[in-house]
Amino acid sequence: MNPFQMLNQIKQNPMAMLSRRFNIPQNMNVNDPNEIIQYLLNTGQVSQQQYNNANQMAKQLGK
Repeated sequence: MNPFQMLNQIKQNPMAMLSRRFNIPQNMNVNDPNEIIQYLLNTGQVSQQQYNNANQMAKQLGK
């Protein structure tokens, strides 16, 4: 797959890319960010500190 095909695939289905990257189970509700965050924290793919830092940055950006 060339980079343009990959980019188009990601644009069409960004959650599929996220699922593959972080091994998120197919049966998980990927429309619920809290469920995804909890899964990443529980599996150790993201630390509590990383989550806190990302949350702080989002607040500073007003999101």
